[in-house]
Amino acid sequence: MESIFHEKQEGSLCAQHCLNNLLQGEYFSPVELSSIAHQLDEEERMRMAEGGVTSEDYRTFLQQPSGNMDDSGFFSIQVISNALKVWGLELILFNSPEYQRLRIDPINERSFICNYKEHWFTVRKLGKQWFNLNSLLTGPELISDTYLALFLAQLQQEGYSIFVVKGDLPDCEADQLLQMIKVQQMHRPKLIGEELAQLKEQSVLKADLERVLEAADGAGILDEDEDDLQRALAISRQEIDMEDEEADLRRAIQLSMQGSSRSMSQDSPQTSSTSLTSEELRKRREAYFEKQHQQQEVDRPRQLSSARERPTTSSGELGNSQAGDAVSEDILRAAGTMSLENTKDNLKAEGKK
Repeated sequence: MESIFHEKQEGSLCAQHCLNNLLQGEYFSPVELSSIAHQLDEEERMRMAEGGVTSEDYRTFLQQPSGNMDDSGFFSIQVISNALKVWGLELILFNSPEYQRLRIDPINERSFICNYKEHWFTVRKLGKQWFNLNSLLTGPELISDTYLALFLAQLQQEGYSIFVVKGDLPDCEADQLLQMIKVQQMHRPKLIGEELAQLKEQSVLKADLERVLEAADGAGILDEDEDDLQRALAISRQEIDMEDEEADLRRAIQLSMQGSSRSMSQDSPQTSSTSLTSEELRKRREAYFEKQHQQQEVDRPRQLSSARERPTTSSGELGNSQAGDAVSEDILRAAGTMSLENTKDNLKAEGKK
């Protein structure tokens, strides 16, 4: 298929593409076809002038645009016919009464030129196979022998004018190559407009897919952010619970101290006999501080992690604040414990009375 010459549509130059695809080469250009059209226009003007250059018909003819070409690149059947005469080729209308009387099987012809609404294209036999060389297709379309007559009949029903090309076509590489081999076509070529529409659709689908993937990535990021937020909230709740526990402890210690002071004021005569010795108080303080030290060793990694996450204004201020709070809490808890112990001893003493 690569050896087949196939010009694709450019503008409205279908007549040029039709001729070059028929002849299998770049034989004609728009300039050459325009020259043929101007020559035809001049011949028509000279015939009209024979009736008098002052006649109404002649003046009307001069005011009308050319019937052989226009600015878009369209060329008439007369231009195509005259261009083929250079190669000794002739066009005969396929569905004319004269041709129908001959009852020639289309498969025995060599090529056809088809026209509908100012569009021209070629159907030609190369080697032993037929090809639709329409310039609106993305490539040559293989037509089987059995389908050829049906294809031409379908074109006629659609309003196409079909011309048989009579004469010997110039030799071409594709014809020589396809005389020896036959080609197979797995997929029929699409119209150029359909291919562009398909490419556009694929581009739109690709853009939609990228947006969906971006949205999915965004959702994943949102999920990660949400997880971080949930973890932060959990840590915050733990800190609040700890602060609440510490507040409850302070209140209990204060109440215990108040209760101890009331008990000591009421039973002042017996206090000296039931109070702990200094050695016992020292041992209990040491045991309490040892327990506090162990608890601090357990809690230190969490406190360090929390300190890294929280913004700080001054490392010195933070250190002093934390140290001061720790000392205050230790003293407060020690005093509370001592007060609780004293209260218990006082209660025991009262019970013995």
